Amino acid sequence: MAEFSPIEWTDHTFNPWWGCTKVSAGCTNCYAETWALRYGGNLWGKHAPRRMFGEQHWQQPLRWNRQALAQGRRFRVFCASMADVFEDHPDVASARQRLWDVIRATPNLDWLLLTKRPEHILAMLPAAWRMRLPDNIWIMTSVENQEQAERRIPLLLAVPAAVRALSVEPLLSPVDLSQWLDALDWVIVGGESGQKARPLDPAWVRTIRDQCVGAGVPFFFKQWGTYAPCEKADGLDFVRSGKKAAGRMLDERTWDELPRASLPAG
Repeated sequence: MAEFSPIEWTDHTFNPWWGCTKVSAGCTNCYAETWALRYGGNLWGKHAPRRMFGEQHWQQPLRWNRQALAQGRRFRVFCASMADVFEDHPDVASARQRLWDVIRATPNLDWLLLTKRPEHILAMLPAAWRMRLPDNIWIMTSVENQEQAERRIPLLLAVPAAVRALSVEPLLSPVDLSQWLDALDWVIVGGESGQKARPLDPAWVRTIRDQCVGAGVPFFFKQWGTYAPCEKADGLDFVRSGKKAAGRMLDERTWDELPRASLPAG
């Protein structure tokens, strides 16, 4: 694993295992499945095995915790980019329990637990956390369209976490978040990358950005994805330029806002 994550909104990425099962439209072109296949791992689907890791892998968060303490700052750790912590799969129960132990042992890390299965969160957490999660756990759910917003966000908001956030990526159609923003702490929006990526309409991004700004909710725009939008007088077009060239500018600036919980006091 690289020392720092290439994902724009986190410092590190930690995967307690690799593998998952697709559950909705946002999973169709799953980058993690493609990445696993490059390494020869057929890890996707409810009957496929999950890839587990050894002791050296599990020592990484403990090292990051020591580094954060020495630097007098907090590190954000995204968990997990190649899996779903709250997937119900027979291979992962013991690794999930070990993850809880690692989170307890790393108070200088903010753990960003992102799931497409918010219905499983409370049942899979340690019993002692169900009334109030440790403050270094941020609970997040993915939302790619209005259907999943209406299904997943109420489940997310039932979880008593210090930070509750959305990853609206890949954003596939217009989404109205206005009814939930008073209870949310952070919204990330991004387009899709990869060979089969679907373009991201700037109007969809601006709607969410404007709703967040109006509600005082930190907004983070991660990327356009594979297709860069080209807004012309006669309409909207898209250029397949690749993620790096498409960039992450929205209305001539980047949007890198973070939850207040991540900011220094004072």
